[in-house]
Amino acid sequence: MIISRAVPADLPRLLQYRRDAAAWLSTHGIDQWNNPFPPEHILASITGGAVYLIHDGDTMAATVTLDTTPEPDLWTADELREPSLHLHKLIVHRAYAGRELGTRILDWASDKAARSDYQWLRINVNTANTRLQHYYLDREFTHVRTVHGGGVGGAGVAGWLAQRPAERRPGHNLVEAF
Repeated sequence: MIISRAVPADLPRLLQYRRDAAAWLSTHGIDQWNNPFPPEHILASITGGAVYLIHDGDTMAATVTLDTTPEPDLWTADELREPSLHLHKLIVHRAYAGRELGTRILDWASDKAARSDYQWLRINVNTANTRLQHYYLDREFTHVRTVHGGGVGGAGVAGWLAQRPAERRPGHNLVEAF
């Protein structure tokens, strides 16, 4: 599979991916990503070079966003001083579920972080999505803490925070096309 950077023309497809993921999560009793999401937020991530598409031939199999900007007020000042890549919006198309594509993307992200001299690959997961939390724990992430509103800076954010060391993972077999 090939990884490429998203371009602005991919925005409608990425928004649809999010809607499809939210609908699937809802069928499993998980209320996540159902809130309206400003397209300009994703567009800014695209133009910033942080949104990646994973292709299987002509088919978009998954997407992920990697950047150095965590959700505000979740990580402490000391943690923010540690060089880290933050993983957001990992969505695997349902046709590719059960094929370990998500694991390969996480390994690629960890490898990319290590090649760029980051110390950590970090995530913020919905506090109610325990299934996803266990998914990350099973993939070598360590739970840091759970923030239930208020956040470090009192901004009212919440999240289940986890990280894993950035390390070389060349066995992911995903080819970068950028």
